Amino acid sequence: MTTVPEPELVTIAPATTAVLRATVPMAALRDFFDAAFRALAEALAAQGVAPVGPAFGRYRGTFGDPVDIEVGFATDRAVRPDGEVVAEALPGGRVARMVHAGAYDGLGESWERLHGWITEQGLSAEPHRWEVYPTQPSPDMDPRTLRTELNWPVAD
Repeated sequence: MTTVPEPELVTIAPATTAVLRATVPMAALRDFFDAAFRALAEALAAQGVAPVGPAFGRYRGTFGDPVDIEVGFATDRAVRPDGEVVAEALPGGRVARMVHAGAYDGLGESWERLHGWITEQGLSAEPHRWEVYPTQPSPDMDPRTLRTELNWPVAD
């Protein structure tokens, strides 16, 4: 597993999102993501709301088992509540960012590396953080080709 490039500090604008949120046991995360993506696709299509970027998973609070997570997409406008799909937002501001290359099972190590980098910069990590999935997984793909963007808001 390789992580490229090095962590960096970026400033981002807030983004309107459509999400499905739950508290999920770690062992059930894949099933939750799959169900959330199906529900999101149906709700967005029914309302004519367009995703404006790849899917993301936002972890709320301390990471543990179970995990408080919302899965969704940045959208061109707010979605009306539809079942468990609701409008939310990703925050704007300063974010420590890096790209994890490889299978999802190595993400914990990359999150630890990013947290260490934040601390080395004299910054404080906020409680919520998110992953963006620019590479869509498929059953026959080589997991080494996966890329996951890690985003962790910071305060001085």
